[in-house]
Amino acid sequence: MKQKIQVHVADDHKILIEGIIAVIDTDKEIEVEGYSLTGKEVIDWAKEKTADILILDINMPQYDGIEVLKYFKLKKIDMKTIILSSYDDVKLVQEMITLGASGFLSKDSAGEHIINAIKAVHADEQYFSDAIKSNLLKLYTGQKVESGERPESTIANSLTDREVEVLKLIAQEHSSPEIADILNISQSTVDTYRKSLLKKTNVKNAVGLAMYAVKNKII
Repeated sequence: MKQKIQVHVADDHKILIEGIIAVIDTDKEIEVEGYSLTGKEVIDWAKEKTADILILDINMPQYDGIEVLKYFKLKKIDMKTIILSSYDDVKLVQEMITLGASGFLSKDSAGEHIINAIKAVHADEQYFSDAIKSNLLKLYTGQKVESGERPESTIANSLTDREVEVLKLIAQEHSSPEIADILNISQSTVDTYRKSLLKKTNVKNAVGLAMYAVKNKII
């Protein structure tokens, strides 16, 4: 008898987990072996158990999806993962792929695609819902792609340690020469970090960066 594909579902909304399980239960080839409600629960589960596929929400308490995938990468945990998200920013999708995700589904299309996504990823393929696939194709072929939505908390978690340091100093109203002196780096390097921060946080100036830092409790 063919062994069923084992799936673990991680989302902070129990009602969504129940909905995904209900859809998966309609397919005799797939079985849900358990679920997690926080990122910490996923990490604790992965220390002792495994599954063929992990369905992982990006926005979860106690470590979000990005932090979970970073942990997997650090600990060399090989887990085929399908990201489930309310957000569709193509750069965010790229980021998750870089961290090892094999699929990306928006929550509003999960019911329609989840079975096919699980089977495709289990067969070592990548799977993206149609809108995401279209935007990725445009990005890779140099076409203009409209920015989608991405969560503020996820952006904050994608900043490097050095970017966070620079952001804190900008929010404290330090000039580029002052930041360069404090961090013992060149002013041109500081300017490079400024440009990166403006792009990642989607603000236009130092005031916007300061507001972003306060909003996300970085200072």
